[in-house]
Amino acid sequence: MSAPHGSPEPATDSNTATPDQQHPHGRDKAIAKLVVGAIGIVFGDIGTSPLYAFRETFSATHHPEYRLPLDAPHILGVISLMFWSMLLIVTIKYVTIIMRADNKGEGGSLALLALINSASGQKRWTAGIVILGVFATSLFYGDSMITPAVSVLSAVEGIAVAAPAFAGWILPISIALLVILFSIQRTGTERVGALFGPIMLLYFATIAVLGVLSAAQTPEILWALSPIHAGRFFLTDGFAAFLALGSIVLAVTGAEALYADMGHFGRRPIRISWLWFVLPALMCNYMGQGALLMRDASALESPFFMLAPEWLRLPLVGLATMAAIIASQAVITGAFSVTQQGIQLGFIPRLRIAHTSADTAGQIYIPLLNWALMVAIILLVLTFQTSSNLTAAYGIAVTGAMLIDNCLLAVVLFSLWKWKKRYAVPLLAIFFLIDLAYFSANLTKVPDGGWFPLLAGVVIFTLLTTWAKGRRLMVERMREGAMPIKVFIQSAANSATRVPGTAVFMTSTPDGVPHALLHNLKHNKVLHERVILLTVKIADVPYVPDEKRVKLDDLGQGFHRMLMYYGFMQEADVPAALKEAGACGTACGGVFNMMDTSFFLSRQTLLPSERPGMKIWREKLFAWMLRNAESAMEFFRLPTNRVVELGSQVEI
Repeated sequence: MSAPHGSPEPATDSNTATPDQQHPHGRDKAIAKLVVGAIGIVFGDIGTSPLYAFRETFSATHHPEYRLPLDAPHILGVISLMFWSMLLIVTIKYVTIIMRADNKGEGGSLALLALINSASGQKRWTAGIVILGVFATSLFYGDSMITPAVSVLSAVEGIAVAAPAFAGWILPISIALLVILFSIQRTGTERVGALFGPIMLLYFATIAVLGVLSAAQTPEILWALSPIHAGRFFLTDGFAAFLALGSIVLAVTGAEALYADMGHFGRRPIRISWLWFVLPALMCNYMGQGALLMRDASALESPFFMLAPEWLRLPLVGLATMAAIIASQAVITGAFSVTQQGIQLGFIPRLRIAHTSADTAGQIYIPLLNWALMVAIILLVLTFQTSSNLTAAYGIAVTGAMLIDNCLLAVVLFSLWKWKKRYAVPLLAIFFLIDLAYFSANLTKVPDGGWFPLLAGVVIFTLLTTWAKGRRLMVERMREGAMPIKVFIQSAANSATRVPGTAVFMTSTPDGVPHALLHNLKHNKVLHERVILLTVKIADVPYVPDEKRVKLDDLGQGFHRMLMYYGFMQEADVPAALKEAGACGTACGGVFNMMDTSFFLSRQTLLPSERPGMKIWREKLFAWMLRNAESAMEFFRLPTNRVVELGSQVEI
């Protein structure tokens, strides 16, 4: 998710405030609203983990020979590990440290990657950090497929507990809910989103109360908060405890959402939500499930739903299903936002982006991604059949992304924040030890489904890096044959016929003469009175203020070089920026009248060659991506009746 277009950082994290927020009551009311919103959007993923995390740890679906005994020492050990994992990974690593590494208020792997690239002058970091950041993004897409599948499926499976006669309807109902969920994306989620916070508040309150009522019957479960039980668990069970980490980590899935959604809610509301509401509710429920299993081992079939009395189970299934849909919605919206960032930063081809809200720029819809995700998720549900089978695929995507975040955090601590080694090294060592242990445990589940996020990550990583490298090579090849602009102006300005109006030539590089300009002069034998050579550049910050949008350079003879800057969270609206630039002065020859302005685009056709650069198969893949990319006309919001496209061929 992203903050509103052009808006400053949230008032909770800045030194400025609106008049309402300057008043204590107004400020408290604003923070309370953001806290409720964060509970509804940010914590849906980690909030639905109690549906399956504790059950999977003792079910040992993927390693039945190492099934843990369902007795008090092991129950206390598992809950202790869950508590300290949430404390170390979520509370300290993400909420306390990583959320401080914001890029002008925005978070997420790509935002952090852009921050490192812009702020770190050490070139030795660049290549490796870019690869890590892009692969973390690739794993995020795998997570975007698995989260809706496992969340919805695990919630609907509660029907088998509440109404066993309908157990055969679990798959059809799950698929129907997913189809409905993706079908409503095009209408926008602003109205539905207003209900997310209250529903999740009710959900967390319900699971907390059910957990407390169960724990009250078996108060010795409170000893699970001691780290002694986690240590004793490893000492007594060894390899079986190590394998159990593969399921215990499911309790912290969604931790990255805290960082990725920071730009929308701000640090303080997310911290308040987590520390004072979400974390206590989750721990109450996990301890309640543990207490239930200490009293009745047969409840392992579905300890989450069996916490409720029989008359409440069916309503709990409905509430859990709504929570799962909300968790899925948050991930889908996040995938849209990450894709927009990837397009702007040059890792993803241009795609059609529709805005579903006139007020909030973060409310976007990407049709191709939406339907691709729906198909992939339904295929996952049909292939894996149960949430237990899907959890094997879930863990690797989560732990892989967490491990990469450690590497990015190391660069931030040493290169950007300049922490002393005696502080940074021990802290990083703890984080790496925890995440490596979780990641290694999940690698043992590769044959059971863990291969899926790895395969999805490799495929998406290949697509992203192929596009980024292909674009760079194409720009380099076009620069090689480009004529210097001063030479062109001297030779052509006086000899060609000048016609009234303005011609804007879109070019990807601010050097040389655009191919479209050369082709236009060659075929039409004319030049417009005012010629703008326009290059749109995406900065390594989320937002570029309007006053810094345009940079102009008068080249003489009616020619102007214009650079237009946007942040990676902004939409490039070229006509609007031109209108603003023309109204601000006469540096570019006066105002822009769209009826007298023509936009010239160059559409490249790639010719795969044996030149060093990329392998032939990657060149063909890049050519296919280029052909299917969204037209620059629509991406830059150019008026359709004022655009001329001229083709050229490029070898890379």
